[in-house]
Amino acid sequence: MSTGPVLVVSRVDDVTADEVVAELNRRRVPVVRLDPGDFPGSVSVSVRADGELSGTVVTESRSVEVAAVRSVYWRRPSPYAAPRGVGGQDARWCVEEARYGVGGVLAALPGAHYVNHPWRNRDAEYKPAQLALAGRCGFDVPPTLLTNNLDDARAFAREHGPVIYKPLRATDYCDDAGRALTVWVEEVDPGELHEVVGATMHQFQKRVRSVADLRVTAVGEHVFTVRIDGSRGLDWRRHYDALSYALVDTPPALEKAVHAYMDAAGLAFGAFDFGLDAEGRAWWYECNPNGQYAWFPSSITAPIVSAVADQLQYAGEPT
Repeated sequence: MSTGPVLVVSRVDDVTADEVVAELNRRRVPVVRLDPGDFPGSVSVSVRADGELSGTVVTESRSVEVAAVRSVYWRRPSPYAAPRGVGGQDARWCVEEARYGVGGVLAALPGAHYVNHPWRNRDAEYKPAQLALAGRCGFDVPPTLLTNNLDDARAFAREHGPVIYKPLRATDYCDDAGRALTVWVEEVDPGELHEVVGATMHQFQKRVRSVADLRVTAVGEHVFTVRIDGSRGLDWRRHYDALSYALVDTPPALEKAVHAYMDAAGLAFGAFDFGLDAEGRAWWYECNPNGQYAWFPSSITAPIVSAVADQLQYAGEPT
């Protein structure tokens, strides 16, 4: 087993990463935390490529040999940025060179175990690919339409109503004053659909009449299923104060499908969301390859944190 450091790639305000770092510190596992968005201001890189990568990445408080990294916890880094005072095409050039240079180094650390590899995270975020893979892995997937065709959207809503609209990605969205906005899951009526459908891709899905929600967090071979009750609408994220959580046994068929999905997507970590109907059937919503779990009560968060730390400490070996 490698005794090198764990590299945690995330921004400074990532509470989920904080929990894992604290657990690794408790185990006396060396940790280096890095936000690529700090490059080149407070991060420097000097790496040679002579058939294999060697060299150092230096932060304000740490220096790490790239060949010594045992594992990487790839969470939620800040976007790459240009140096202060650089603008226009020069800034764009600097950002892209950083993305493919620093990002390329961090994605190719020799011998490191990734939770998850950034390219696997990226690939796994595409909702159409998720839907197709979910069906192949045996999940129950609600009828779904991906379209920018208004007539098809209206026909789908009439055929499968009630129908909901779901964004294809959690893209940052702000109003004219710069205030952050959230695009929630909403029910749509065929009569409410108009020409704006043609402006881009949209995702419409038959509404699941759920009595509860399930958040299933997979970490390596471990699967943790949390039942969420108390949601007041279509999107339980809007009412955290009204929710209750219970760690429950994972149905064997659901666990089998989760493992199949993780293997097919090349993931070591995944956070799955399902709607549970009155008959106890779990309907697929999505898999977030980098989902949160630190908001759960500590009795639920602690075993997930421990499983993630095991993946990083033992570099993916069974524990």
